[in-house]
Amino acid sequence: MAETTVTAHIGSTNYQVHFDDGRHTWLADEPESIGGGDRGPTPVSLLLSSLGACTSVTLKMYAQRKGWPLQEVHVTLGFESGEEGSTIDRKITLHGDLSDEQRERLLQIANACPVHKILTGSIAIRSGLTAA
Repeated sequence: MAETTVTAHIGSTNYQVHFDDGRHTWLADEPESIGGGDRGPTPVSLLLSSLGACTSVTLKMYAQRKGWPLQEVHVTLGFESGEEGSTIDRKITLHGDLSDEQRERLLQIANACPVHKILTGSIAIRSGLTAA
């Protein structure tokens, strides 16, 4: 997989973070109830969005290559965190005249999407400071 770089910047507006990947810009924010402006999704919502997007695209690509009649994919994601760790619940709804075997194969393929692999694999985060 190619290296991806995203920059995140927060300025004077409480909790509003601007992102840039060199081609696109977007933002995250926190709800008003904790001091944010609720101008965008929370960081956890962005994480879940990444998995949902990757799952959907991966399934659509695979079905197209196989010539399967997958019309739509809906992915619903939830997040829970507790003392024993974190859990992401992912519910996938497939629309189309698919056989039981095709549906089962698509579930296997969903577990092979790149973001799923990242989230279920070993992750290292290297942090460093640079001078301003």
